[in-house]
Amino acid sequence: MRKKIDCRDYPSEMNCTLVISGEEEEVLRAASEHAISVHGHTDGPELREQIKSSMKDELPQHA
Repeated sequence: MRKKIDCRDYPSEMNCTLVISGEEEEVLRAASEHAISVHGHTDGPELREQIKSSMKDELPQHA
């Protein structure tokens, strides 16, 4: 199942509205890079675990 993570679920000073969705490893990689480059987080296992535990299943879109 595809996963997603939504910055709107985590209030920040910049009011980021980015949503990342895809396969779990893709979301983990993209969300980690985003958290580091945009939000100033430090890369490491703790960040990746926090992101991984915050992912939600993406509900299928109906046409």
